[in-house]
Amino acid sequence: MVDSHYFRGRLSAQEASQKGETLYWDRVFDDILMSEGITTHFLPLKSFGGVKQEKGIDVWLALEAFELAFYKRFNVLVLIASDGDYVPLIRKLNTLGTRVMVLSWDFEYTTDSGHRFITRTSQDLLEEVTYPIAMHEIIDNRVKRNDPLINNLFVSVDARRPTTAFSIRDKSDIKTSEVLSVRGSFGFIKYPPNNLFFHATSVMGTDFNELKPSDRVQFIIAKNEDGDDIAKNVKPTE
Repeated sequence: MVDSHYFRGRLSAQEASQKGETLYWDRVFDDILMSEGITTHFLPLKSFGGVKQEKGIDVWLALEAFELAFYKRFNVLVLIASDGDYVPLIRKLNTLGTRVMVLSWDFEYTTDSGHRFITRTSQDLLEEVTYPIAMHEIIDNRVKRNDPLINNLFVSVDARRPTTAFSIRDKSDIKTSEVLSVRGSFGFIKYPPNNLFFHATSVMGTDFNELKPSDRVQFIIAKNEDGDDIAKNVKPTE
């Protein structure tokens, strides 16, 4: 491996500080990239119709990839992406004699505000590359579930943020109820008149995967980006 680069649109520090622990986890991810010698490239997220979007980052990636392949004569360039807009880049790289591998990741996820997203890799992209590798199939393969090469792709659970005490001035802000359901990286807490959504990153004092329906928990009520009530600082009762 000659070079490794990471491209991403990014919230400002002020914006990230208003979104729960986003700023902290961004820094954790930065530390991981830095320790592995990966060069980072960031552009500020732009707001369109009140929605933050990445603009220009894909163009920057394409220009950087082609320039590096041209000067360093890469044999193989590995692209971790899903966008069909990279097809022209792949064709240009092929003219240089550089073969392209795509590590595709098809997955579903839920944001800390409760929005559900689905990511699927462009079929045009997969058909254009020399080596299409479906990472989600490799990771989900139960035969390889204990393979160190698979497990080491992810940050260890032990690396999660150390638990801190509740920083609440008024103890009346702490609510108590029970977990209604957990799924993937989020769950719901029974709390009238509506059940409260909570994200795995809001869990304290235990691992999210250890929570089960009917478990008693403490939490505080906060607002998500849409102004809806959600649970934060979710902690098992003693």
